[in-house]
Amino acid sequence: MNRFDNRRVLVTGAGSGIGQATALRLLAEGGSVVAADVLADGLAATVAQAEERGLDTARLHTLVLDIADEANVVAGVADTVRRLGGLDVLVNAAGILRAAHTHETSLDLWNRIVTVNLTGTFLVTREALPALLATKRGVVVNFSSTSAQFAHPYMAAYAASKGGVQSFTHALALEYGKQGLRAVNVAPGSIKSGITDATGGYLPEDTDWSLFAKLSPILDAGVESASGAPMAGPETVAGVIAMLASDDGAFVTGTEVRIDGGTHA
Repeated sequence: MNRFDNRRVLVTGAGSGIGQATALRLLAEGGSVVAADVLADGLAATVAQAEERGLDTARLHTLVLDIADEANVVAGVADTVRRLGGLDVLVNAAGILRAAHTHETSLDLWNRIVTVNLTGTFLVTREALPALLATKRGVVVNFSSTSAQFAHPYMAAYAASKGGVQSFTHALALEYGKQGLRAVNVAPGSIKSGITDATGGYLPEDTDWSLFAKLSPILDAGVESASGAPMAGPETVAGVIAMLASDDGAFVTGTEVRIDGGTHA
């Protein structure tokens, strides 16, 4: 299935987790992909995985990109468009998750989370828009989260940033829909990836684990978290993104697709 033949794609956060899985999935489906990440080592791992899977790495390019740095984003997106000769799909997968009691959350931590997750998504999208609009069929896939709509403990800053991404995407879909642009959110939950693996190290020492009792999926995808709770792998989300960003998702815009195994059913 080559739904991305002749499609030019930029994926941020492509050095690990869902971003990496998405870059590899769209490459496997025929896309020309720029995999961007703040960590060069992660990008090298993405290329190595593509080679191990026998994918055409001539269509895979890498870009070290800090989405929180405006000048870096301006230069990086311009370089991407130049390399690919245009841009058809943008997947804003880059983000960070930190957990803390709200009353103990410093302004620096709040600003860091909001800057990366919300402002970073805005910056990359803003710079990519002219190229996406030029195609008359551009697609932006942004990352909201189940925490944007449902209560998750110790994650107020993260939830606020993802709620902002969700609203931003709705505005984008309406503003540019008549120019052929589609904008959609994926809202992952109970997905095992680098961002979730790291979260445990940031939880407060006095974490009340009973607050997590309702955060359990009703489906079992055969992957366990560090606590033993059922989760799905990042490829699960990558498959949904591939559908949304392809012509199979041609009538989907301005909405969220929740991918959480029924956690919030």
